Amino acid sequence: MKPRNAVLLMAIVVVFCYRYVAAQPHKTYIVHMDKSVKPLVFPKHLEWYETSMRSVSKSAHMLYAYDKVMHGFSARLTVEEAGLLKKQHGIISVQEEVIYKLQTTRSPKFLGLERNDMMLSWSGSGSDVIIGVVDTGVWPGSKSLDDTGFGPVPHSWKGKCQSGPGFNVTSCNKKLIGARYFPKSYDIYGSIDENLESMSPLDDDGHGTHTATTAAGSVVTGASFFGFAKGKARGMAPRARLAVYKACWTGGCFSSDILAAMEKAITDGVHVLSLSIVGTLTDYPNDIIAYAAFKAVSHGIFVSCSAGNDGPEPLTLTNVAPWMATVGAGTLDRDFPAYVTLGNGKRLSGVSLYTGKPLPGSMIPLVFAGNLSNMTTGHQCVPGSLPRGHVTGKIVMCERGETSRVEKGLVVKAAGGVGMILANIVGEDLMADPHLIPSAAVGQKAGDEIKQYIVSDHNPTATITSGGTQLNVQPAPVVAGFSSRGPNPLTPEILKPDFIAPGVDILAGWTNKESPTGLTEDPRRTEFNIVSGTSMSCPHVSGLAALLKEAHPEWSPAAIKSALMTTAYSTYKNGEGLQDAATGMPSTPFDHGAGHVDPVSALDPGLVYDASFDDYLSFLCALNYTSRTIKMYTGGRSTCKAGKKYRVEDLNYPSFSVPLMTASGEGGGSSVATTVKYTRSLTNVGPPETYKVSILSNTKAVKIKVEPEELTFTEKNKKKVYTVTFTASSMESGTNSFGRLVWSGGKYVVSSPIAFSWV
Repeated sequence: MKPRNAVLLMAIVVVFCYRYVAAQPHKTYIVHMDKSVKPLVFPKHLEWYETSMRSVSKSAHMLYAYDKVMHGFSARLTVEEAGLLKKQHGIISVQEEVIYKLQTTRSPKFLGLERNDMMLSWSGSGSDVIIGVVDTGVWPGSKSLDDTGFGPVPHSWKGKCQSGPGFNVTSCNKKLIGARYFPKSYDIYGSIDENLESMSPLDDDGHGTHTATTAAGSVVTGASFFGFAKGKARGMAPRARLAVYKACWTGGCFSSDILAAMEKAITDGVHVLSLSIVGTLTDYPNDIIAYAAFKAVSHGIFVSCSAGNDGPEPLTLTNVAPWMATVGAGTLDRDFPAYVTLGNGKRLSGVSLYTGKPLPGSMIPLVFAGNLSNMTTGHQCVPGSLPRGHVTGKIVMCERGETSRVEKGLVVKAAGGVGMILANIVGEDLMADPHLIPSAAVGQKAGDEIKQYIVSDHNPTATITSGGTQLNVQPAPVVAGFSSRGPNPLTPEILKPDFIAPGVDILAGWTNKESPTGLTEDPRRTEFNIVSGTSMSCPHVSGLAALLKEAHPEWSPAAIKSALMTTAYSTYKNGEGLQDAATGMPSTPFDHGAGHVDPVSALDPGLVYDASFDDYLSFLCALNYTSRTIKMYTGGRSTCKAGKKYRVEDLNYPSFSVPLMTASGEGGGSSVATTVKYTRSLTNVGPPETYKVSILSNTKAVKIKVEPEELTFTEKNKKKVYTVTFTASSMESGTNSFGRLVWSGGKYVVSSPIAFSWV
């Protein structure tokens, strides 16, 4: 099209499309443009974006313009204006804003990172590896951000330190080398109250400081949470540099703000991106984090994300794109026991982080909240549920649900109670909390026993005592009950989560702007806090990825993830499978993925399953997306090749997930067989070696054939291709079975989990 005609066409579009719709509410939309069709009359893309936006709304204000994570912008529009914009030439998509949410020491030693040989490699003047953390900001006064002994900021760094209330340019140093904040969409949505939230990178919540220092906190001796977990606190990569991107606020993390943060992280020059954020599961093109992560990975950036805290139910995973690391949560070998002693002499174990004045040594009257309230949620000690005078001077047993665990104790206290037993309604998974009254959290079995005692005794009594900090707890790790589970609800051929990492009762830095509980009634402030969630396991992997990037700067994000996956362990030293806290039974790859990360082994994995931009593009082509959607990922440079057969099964992933159709007929028609073939490629990152394959499987319903059965690598970076053919008999729908494919050569064991699911 000639420039003159393009101008005329744009003018016609402006006149025809523009309408003023005062009555319609405005929403934030993310507008993705096709860079390849920009009219020549616009010397810069920003001018094209502005003109396109003005063609539907003269009053619209552009929030952000994007260039790295996508080509386009975000703006406030009415539904009608967004619809008109979507019809214009050059518009790939117009997506409504999505609100994401956060997923709310001893772990270095537990992971083997305090071995002398590991420490020596990180005893220099600081690494050039930079970890970017998209979260709630950072507390600049944290001891975990000390830059003593660090050398100059890496020459590759292009970021900056933004200032604002409570945060100066001098708040950054050689450790915290960058800090930005992204409030535009959130501010328009809810109008930031600067008495409560800081228009700066300052962390008003604590979550961001905790995740950042978990990933890369400097070594702090004598750290503790009011005496609990006392010892040396350090991040996974204590010599790595940190850059924080505050895109999460009290009201949540808004997708256009997240996009802007990831855009800057890419241009600033981070090597690892950590996002302890989840949203509602949606298709890859509509998942802003998945889409932006694709662009980050294409720039060589490793992206680590939380799996979610919606376990133990199946199919609860989020952040399942194969180019991201999806991290579930496990326990450490550390606990914070509290004990409930009943009047009948029975002593039951629980957990607590209560730090105040203990209960007197004598036994105290015990009541169950559900017996005192007429409210349907009375048993859960919700505000207003406990009648005054009925619990004065007593220990109250409450059950989990509806409100926060610590808040229930405040309800008990307000009604005159002196202590609380908090019981699980389902399962034995426990998390220690910094309660404000003497408390103990107990599992379902103990809770049932306590309720039975209250019913059977005419004068039930109890007391609660603290057990401090207990180390070397076994078994460990255990898959956390809250950790979201597979199978992958979006692409069942890709096994997720990828692995688990420490995510229960993690000690890390905290902000001085917020109490450890987040409750306004809590006046306490602390330098370190103990928190649980996949929000905590995610930055563990981010830090470990930085360690691997420092040791192997030439490795791609896929190679780093492969090294962590193929060296992860899924059994204890005694050979038994990792336990699931929710059931007390062995966990499966749908719970723990490849297993629990083992960073020491990951530094030298022998072989890796590598993947590039083209591999991930082929994966998207296999999902039969439209050419317009594919252009979102490629920037208009390429599309799926006509006539080429693309298969999801051929993505070079370090694990295998094999969905199988159940044949019709009684019992699933067991005589009917299904054959599926997967192709993989291994790259040698170790010395020359010959590897032989072995298969471990717990089902006879699937025959597994690997060709070839032996791979010889004569030099580094050499690649070898193999295929796996699965021939399966039909099983009843809902049946799952698991196995493992292992390549062994010399000292190396390259292990991949296999998951079969009949649907």
